[in-house]
Amino acid sequence: MGCATSAAAKPEQKVVKQRRRLSVGNVDLREVEEAEDHSTEDDRGLIAQFSQQNLLDLMEKDGTKTGSGRRLSSLGSTTDQNATSFANKSMQQLGDELNASKHGIGYTCRKGLKPESPNQDSWCMLKTENFSIYGVFDGHGQKGHDISNFVKDVIPKLVVKDPRSAKAEWSAILMDTFKKAQSMVNTSDKMKQLNAQMSGTTATVAIHDHASNKFTIAHVADSTAVLGTKTGSQWKGVALTRDHKPNLKDEKARIEKAGGRVVFDGYANHRVYAKSARYPGLNMSRCLGDLLGHQDCGISCEPEVMSFDIDTGKEQILPGAGIEFSWRFGQQPGYPGLNMSRCLGDLLGHQEAWDRWIREEGGAVVDDITVILVYLNH
Repeated sequence: MGCATSAAAKPEQKVVKQRRRLSVGNVDLREVEEAEDHSTEDDRGLIAQFSQQNLLDLMEKDGTKTGSGRRLSSLGSTTDQNATSFANKSMQQLGDELNASKHGIGYTCRKGLKPESPNQDSWCMLKTENFSIYGVFDGHGQKGHDISNFVKDVIPKLVVKDPRSAKAEWSAILMDTFKKAQSMVNTSDKMKQLNAQMSGTTATVAIHDHASNKFTIAHVADSTAVLGTKTGSQWKGVALTRDHKPNLKDEKARIEKAGGRVVFDGYANHRVYAKSARYPGLNMSRCLGDLLGHQDCGISCEPEVMSFDIDTGKEQILPGAGIEFSWRFGQQPGYPGLNMSRCLGDLLGHQEAWDRWIREEGGAVVDDITVILVYLNH
């Protein structure tokens, strides 16, 4: 980066164009540009590799200690154009067959009442002998389904490819993974493979380390992880994540420091705008994608990360989803983990979640609904 003026060169002179070195304070902008170029090339290489290999192929090729030669199962959503409201999203299973209910796992991904767009939610699950990964992603914007599907694909691959996974350094891995995923979204946008200028996704990712029996959760935006603990016959749910909303004191301060504005929309949400513009209008302060919001408004891709030890003396359950939960299913007689489909059915209870959306939004819209339900002491 730089600027220069020059007089006309004499005919006999040889003009050599050089890349000028411009420093501002202690920052060498040439070094910054070179670092960005290197990052983009690294992203291109990963994008090409990830597009050619599924998650299990990648683990086997890299000889990942957590997977090679052992039982591996991968489940996740695939983008579809199913326009039927409340229809389940298409999914793909790779590796060893996984009896989800037997392993204390349930999942569903339902299209909302949004005729103009497909189901924009995505989800993923990886089961290995050493650890498990669970992820929920809620896309937004015109191409939000593409962003959520892309992030759903790259985050588990980045995790298992990280050499620190052999040492179970999950907090550091997840922090770097989210930032790298955002960089890859940016590069894919430059390559015209994604349109992420005004579209993005939430991301809530949990890793269960089987050896230490510890859960580590990273998230951006407002897809919620909740821990339910059963005492006696009653379940109590506690949110493990906070919704990243722009009116939160610390989030608003960061946005305004970066030149963005936080404006109440007069209805239900505070939204983020550029200093002198009416974009992007996001009702969240962190997310993946939304490149203009990151560039001009202080939107962040940095996740909040937390860990907790699983209490083996109590029944505990971890739902991750974009909806608030009822714990009524926990009052069923017997061990509730024996019938995960019944538990999920009760969570959605005769389309209870759907009906709440209709009541609260006046029948105008129902968002996509995604749930991953994990019994931690199954």
